[in-house]
Amino acid sequence: MNTETSDENFSPQQSLAVIHSMIETAKNQFSENGHLYLLWGWIVFICSLAQFFLLSVFHSPYHYMVWMLTWLAFIYQIFYLIKEKRREKVRTYASRITGFVWIVFVILMFLFAFLFGNELGNNYYKVMSPGFLALYGMPTFLSGIILKFRPLILGGIGCWLLSIIALYTPYNYQLLLLSVAMIIAWIIPGYLLRTKYKKVNV
Repeated sequence: MNTETSDENFSPQQSLAVIHSMIETAKNQFSENGHLYLLWGWIVFICSLAQFFLLSVFHSPYHYMVWMLTWLAFIYQIFYLIKEKRREKVRTYASRITGFVWIVFVILMFLFAFLFGNELGNNYYKVMSPGFLALYGMPTFLSGIILKFRPLILGGIGCWLLSIIALYTPYNYQLLLLSVAMIIAWIIPGYLLRTKYKKVNV
């Protein structure tokens, strides 16, 4: 009896409020927590700085070996994404598009490395960092557009500007530009995304 009365008194305004609440819930499920931005931001930041010191200060012939650390991060990311997919309750169209953007980015990273290494030979290092900086800007900028998150948009633009500067910068100092790019494109936006995620999902 009480249930019927409650249903009959459910006004259009209340119905709209429920629909709005459901939409907001779906949005919150999609909210990016910034974890992978921080993971890769810090990994690339540490590797680029470590390579700079090994190359410029210690003159180590194996300075590039520090990038092997990225394979550990890649393996961790696979397990992390599998775990998150199992926990995910709502997967929106926007989240799928963002996922494909980063898949394209990874494919292009491998293609860039292959093409630079095969076509430029020993001169690949002169354009490797500028090329990767330009490439980093693509998924960062597009993710910012999809998520409507300005720090990522600005971070992507920052990567493109740094890629131009890197063309006129000695190779070892290009590594410092790479670390700067990580701060503005992935690390700072990553922390801001984490803060926003916690605030929205409290």
